[in-house]
Amino acid sequence: MMKLLQLVIVAGTALILAGCSDGGHQGYKDIDDYMAEMRDRPMGNIEPLPQFRPYEAFTYQASAMRSPFKQPVRIELTTEQINSNIKPDPYRVKQYLEQFEMDSFRLVGSISNEEGFWGLVRGADGVHRVRVGDFLGRNHGRITYIDDQELRVTEIVPAGPRYWIERPRVLRVNFNSQ
Repeated sequence: MMKLLQLVIVAGTALILAGCSDGGHQGYKDIDDYMAEMRDRPMGNIEPLPQFRPYEAFTYQASAMRSPFKQPVRIELTTEQINSNIKPDPYRVKQYLEQFEMDSFRLVGSISNEEGFWGLVRGADGVHRVRVGDFLGRNHGRITYIDDQELRVTEIVPAGPRYWIERPRVLRVNFNSQ
């Protein structure tokens, strides 16, 4: 019985090994045919990458002008308003908040301590602490009054080629727009 079992195992192993043989390289014929077909196809040309122009930075020159989306401020001049003594000081060192438009500021509150009273204005780059006498906005605006509800600024704007006028502006606390 043991010999019969050994014979069956040897015969089964021989059959398995015979089934694994490639039988004259017939098992890879389809792969060889496919590869030959791929080699016979014409080679394609790959176009070179297009040449890109380098990025040119654009400098916006109209930032000091009035926004075209805001209505212009209409000022009726009388002869007593035109004072030849009113003009901005060209030698004064500009403060940081003078580089922004006045319309970009919102009064958001005030603080005080033993050193004084400050208004808190929110600009494009964050909240800033200001006091009376500081300058704000691009039109030489000087802060003249601050309390809990409003901040008053007097701007010096051109009224012609050689004349300047003072224009009052008010920033009020608006709790709905924060």
